[in-house]
Amino acid sequence: MSELVLRDAALADIPAILAMLAEETIPPGRETDASDPRYLAAFEAIDADPNQRLIAAELDGRVVGTMQLSFLPGLSFIGSWRGLIEAVRIAADLRGQKLGEHMILWAVEQCRARDCKLVQLTSSAARTDAHRFYARLGFVQSHVGMKLHLRD
Repeated sequence: MSELVLRDAALADIPAILAMLAEETIPPGRETDASDPRYLAAFEAIDADPNQRLIAAELDGRVVGTMQLSFLPGLSFIGSWRGLIEAVRIAADLRGQKLGEHMILWAVEQCRARDCKLVQLTSSAARTDAHRFYARLGFVQSHVGMKLHLRD
């Protein structure tokens, strides 16, 4: 297998990224047509912010994975930064080949390079396989997450 290349996503990657997000969303059907202008606005906001990175994982010229890294300043831990990993996906036909592990370990190194005190992530309570995956990589389930949806 070729080497997995991790890079900042380009606008042309959005359809492939949205297809992966749509494969396994909770709730299902959450993602819409890639031509929706809200996706472009979100991409532009992420791309313009030095504390946000939308990552495309590429294998043999195909975008096969994605995640978003956010770097968050905070007062706790004596003004430390945190890394946040979100929206991790691997194309369904390539799961089980350690591509996700490669991506997460790379993301942790990106956070370390930014001098983050810790790296955190959230995962839907229904994704028990993902929880085992993250635990195998050293993540500890330490908090209870909550959400309040403000609009459809």
